[in-house]
Amino acid sequence: MVQTNQKPPAPKPGDHKPGGGKPGDNKFKGRVFRAQPRRFVETPQQVSSVKTYSTSSGDKLRIMVLGGCEEVGRNCTLLEYKDDIIIIDMGLQFPEENMPGVDYIIPNMTYLKGKEKNIRGVIITHGHYDHIGAIPHTVPNIGNPTIYALPMSAGIIKRRQEDFHTRPLNLKVTKNTDILKLGAFTVSFFHINHNIPDSVGIVVETPVGTVCHTGDWKFDFHPAGTEHADFQTIAAIGKKGVLVLMGDSTNANVPGHQISEKVIEDELRAVIEKAQGRIIIGTFASLLARVKQIIEISESLGKKVAIDGYSMKTNIEIAKELGFIKCQASTLIKPEQMDAYADNKLVLICTGAQGEKKAALNRIASNEHRVIKIRKTDTVIFSSSVIPGNENSVQRLMDTLYRKGCKVINYKMMDVHAGGHAKKEDIKLMLALFKPTYYVPIEGNHFLLRENGLVAQSMGWKEENIFIVDNGQIMEFSKGHGKLTNEKVPTDYVFVDGLGVGDVSQVVLRDRQVLAEDGMVVVIVQVEKHTGKLVGNPDIVSRGFIFMKDHIELIEGTRKEVKKLVVEKAPGSELDPKYLRDQIRDEVGKFLFKKTERRPMILPVIIEV
Repeated sequence: MVQTNQKPPAPKPGDHKPGGGKPGDNKFKGRVFRAQPRRFVETPQQVSSVKTYSTSSGDKLRIMVLGGCEEVGRNCTLLEYKDDIIIIDMGLQFPEENMPGVDYIIPNMTYLKGKEKNIRGVIITHGHYDHIGAIPHTVPNIGNPTIYALPMSAGIIKRRQEDFHTRPLNLKVTKNTDILKLGAFTVSFFHINHNIPDSVGIVVETPVGTVCHTGDWKFDFHPAGTEHADFQTIAAIGKKGVLVLMGDSTNANVPGHQISEKVIEDELRAVIEKAQGRIIIGTFASLLARVKQIIEISESLGKKVAIDGYSMKTNIEIAKELGFIKCQASTLIKPEQMDAYADNKLVLICTGAQGEKKAALNRIASNEHRVIKIRKTDTVIFSSSVIPGNENSVQRLMDTLYRKGCKVINYKMMDVHAGGHAKKEDIKLMLALFKPTYYVPIEGNHFLLRENGLVAQSMGWKEENIFIVDNGQIMEFSKGHGKLTNEKVPTDYVFVDGLGVGDVSQVVLRDRQVLAEDGMVVVIVQVEKHTGKLVGNPDIVSRGFIFMKDHIELIEGTRKEVKKLVVEKAPGSELDPKYLRDQIRDEVGKFLFKKTERRPMILPVIIEV
């Protein structure tokens, strides 16, 4: 048993320094982004020392989900008993369409302000970015508690941390047989299937009962490169008694069982074996089980495999170091070496199956890749599902590929992709094995949580024992009893935007939305400071509103309105710039809306002469 009752070390002066990192494409499931050098800025909520939160009173366990119960991503769950806190996962969420410029969103750590010394550890279920992506931004600012992660997750966390200049993480590599003593909590693991190695569920024994957290999971009796889920351990935990089960909801609205990786392997083998030309396979960089299958199939058929995409190369390196992917050195080649081999002896695995503009597959399709061009004899396989929101970009990519004349295969045509999340019948089996007193659907939009709850109801669980929670809503448990309170902790979005962390507010987003929808008009006025008299003609500049050369009449009308406004409204004595800016903003806005029924952002610039 690993004893970790000691409190985390207090931060030292200078530990939180602004810093940067080398740029590199990072990938979270289907999306690719460039990791820029970051500085670490506390959010307004974090900076405030006025609001502090009390610890749990009496013999009560408090559980709150800081992210993941109103969206897909940002997964983070906090358990608190008296002066002991543990956190399960710390992921990021990708921005919605109405969040222009935002790179991603991370959990809000306001509740932990002043409680840093109580945090006994951060437990990681698996290495996808929606479960680990916020670590560089959050962990250094909450006392740098120990992070416990299995080898694959730990490897990805270490590699990602190289992009950030913060104090070193206190990362401990664990095995799924380890038992961790973290204050009042005893933490153990159970093996589960997902589409990345070292995926586990978490068992937390607390003074009031056992809490189980599934992480992302599915049941697969023929998984790739690993064993099927540890049903015996899960059943034994259930037989001993489970107070609370927190279960993945991602596919809770889909009937049936999740497809096995064995089915996918058979389909991929058939396609790769019969192909007369090159095979180009786009998939998630983190879907290492699929990558392993493709490499092993290709090697068995005497084909060479090229890898393209920074994040995919990085993950494969980690998987090879850990022994998850094994192949002969001669099997893997560089993309620039492909022309040295016959087309029917080549397989390319690359990122970009979600239609990302800068990812490898999109660059290949658009003739922008440095060495690879699409040929009519190529077969392109989309070995991934489409993440909601990416439908249009994926369709455009497929249209481009079809125009090139190659053969295109996706998961709707044949079984070339299996999801990593449990469907309804899988959830029923999990519930039957654990038999929890209380069930808490997590990891999904609200409708998915509801669908997950309905699955439990169909199995006989009472509605009052199924907690459908919002982010931040506190659940309280005592021995054999639980309740869903109306108390909430802050879970407002914390945005990561370029070099900034937490310095983009809702006001900034609103301005960006206005600019994106209606553009802006800059009004530049020169005025004599002491008399308020207009000097020359006002300059009007439009960006994203109208093309000025095509709307000369509107521009001249706006200029006349400004001149009239300055003459009539400007005081005869010393200029009041703020008054004049406000008047121009209001009146020009009204004029342009009357003429166009659009509301551009008006930016008055007053130059005093």
